[in-house]
Amino acid sequence: MPLFQKAVFLTTVANLRDLPQDSLREIAFAGRSNAGKSSAINTLAGRVRLAFVSKTPGRTQHLNYFTLEEGKYFVDLPGYGFAKAPEEIRSQWDGLLAPYLSGREPLVGLVMIMDSRHPLTDLDVQMIDWFARTGKPIHVLLSKADKLTRQEQALVLREVQAELAKLCDNCTVQLFSSLKRTGVTEAEAVLAGWLDMEILEEVAPPVGLRTEKVARAKNRKLKPEEYQGGATAVSNLGMFGVEGGTPMVSRSTRCFWTN
Repeated sequence: MPLFQKAVFLTTVANLRDLPQDSLREIAFAGRSNAGKSSAINTLAGRVRLAFVSKTPGRTQHLNYFTLEEGKYFVDLPGYGFAKAPEEIRSQWDGLLAPYLSGREPLVGLVMIMDSRHPLTDLDVQMIDWFARTGKPIHVLLSKADKLTRQEQALVLREVQAELAKLCDNCTVQLFSSLKRTGVTEAEAVLAGWLDMEILEEVAPPVGLRTEKVARAKNRKLKPEEYQGGATAVSNLGMFGVEGGTPMVSRSTRCFWTN
């Protein structure tokens, strides 16, 4: 069950004065256009269209806030590195992004999404170098890892780790695939730590307990409250002289009885 499954869209911010005032902790997501940023947010939230995925570079033009729980947010930033964005839009983004990233107090970290086939472009390096000066952590998701072989994945991960060590003292990196859901658990652990959110692990009943319950069911020793969620079949085949047999239930609604 996704840790951030309760995420909901809150608002779009085009001006710094409109930033949420109740924010305690928020994580910003940045990346080149079409690197898989919106898909990563959707995957982490276990949703399909929480963050809009567009084939048009520069579609995200403002800061899109998503509420995780009270006072805690994901923030989808405008993609960068696109050639088709009008100059006035670029200027608007620069006027919004720079002061947000450098001065937003509740911002606890930056998630950077890089296409694993083309990581660490000049713009990626510029973003890392600039944000690292804030002293806040950066976590890199090497997206679309499913497009690489396992050998290629291991190689690109080592190479990016080595380069990040030169750029930032507080940078981490992992492989990620929205399509295959690769790296979701690892990313959740990092972001939960930044947000001070507890990861609740789902614990399956011990095998021995399940086996013991089945045995009691066969011996007709289940308690009434243990019948909940089960199925009961009633037959009057005795009128036809059938004294015993085994009920067979198909996946459809039909039932069969065999001797």
